Amino acid sequence: MNSAKHLVGQTIALKADCDATLVPAGQPLLLTKGTLVSITQALGGSVTVQVQGNLVLIHEDAVDALGLVPNTTTIDEAKDKSIPLDDRAWALLKTCYDPEIPVNIVDLGLIYGCQCMPAEGDFYKAFIAMTLTAPGCGMGPFLVEDVKRKIMLIPEVSEVDIEMVFDPPWSQDRMSDAAKLQLGIL
Repeated sequence: MNSAKHLVGQTIALKADCDATLVPAGQPLLLTKGTLVSITQALGGSVTVQVQGNLVLIHEDAVDALGLVPNTTTIDEAKDKSIPLDDRAWALLKTCYDPEIPVNIVDLGLIYGCQCMPAEGDFYKAFIAMTLTAPGCGMGPFLVEDVKRKIMLIPEVSEVDIEMVFDPPWSQDRMSDAAKLQLGIL
């Protein structure tokens, strides 16, 4: 099996059927075995491909259809209790990517806050305030679910509460300098 980053720019045939999401509409679809896809981005475990002129996101649990091995590093880091809980949550948020933009959502400035608070028993509830680059972004529901799924990898977290915030609205000023440099804005 190959590394996704080494396949960026290549066209390959899917090795199996897989569920995917049309970008930016956020519409689910099924890609069938043998479909030719061109890999455009491989970040955070998911892979964005171009199929017949459309961008499509293949989720990390389906990358085996591309002949790739799912990345387990994120899961290992989430379980490392030597790292403070909030730090693990922020690190996991940095593995979430907008499928159209090769920058994680933290550096993109979409996360306004993240804090883990004690909940029932020995568990914690993660509170996350986030926004979108545009209020009507079709990938919004995908990003929210990706954030929830990644934060739930932390064994001590029993619940994730995400608040969508549109005030203040997102702007390029919220991006980190590293993100601006990566996108050629700085």
